[in-house]
Amino acid sequence: MNVQSQHPDGKIAAVSARPIAELLECPPDTSTLLNGAAKCLNFQPGEVAFRQGESCSGLYVVVAGEFLRKTDRYNTRVTLGSARPGDIVDLACALSGTRHIYTLSAIGEATLLLLPMQALTAAFERHPPLRMQLLQELAREVSRAYHSCCMSRVVPARRHRNGSRNEASHV
Repeated sequence: MNVQSQHPDGKIAAVSARPIAELLECPPDTSTLLNGAAKCLNFQPGEVAFRQGESCSGLYVVVAGEFLRKTDRYNTRVTLGSARPGDIVDLACALSGTRHIYTLSAIGEATLLLLPMQALTAAFERHPPLRMQLLQELAREVSRAYHSCCMSRVVPARRHRNGSRNEASHV
């Protein structure tokens, strides 16, 4: 899917996000619907794309630059990591139509592609396998996050000279 979107300066630009292009393979009429509704949103450093708790406007894909994901949990601000070109952000929110679970802000100059919720819902109705493709991507995203979390928290056990092991410590 090669999305044609209109920039604020009025020029039409082709935006290619390879992972989303492979993911959103759908019939031409559904592609045309999504292409027509797609919007490019440009951000300056520190500018917020959406805030935790706000209603979801649609499916966001990072096109350029880098964004930071932060959430407030138990009166503590937690940095969840960054989002780079090709990343779909807050996919669970877009699929469920709920509120954002974190705040997304630009680290530097950056661009997001937004497929508005109304167009996304219409695309799901026209081509039901699209929702399943996105659910599969969400499952992969959760699996990658779980694996990354597990790998970063486990420190290998050390052996003493006598061959006994210390318990693994957690960072």
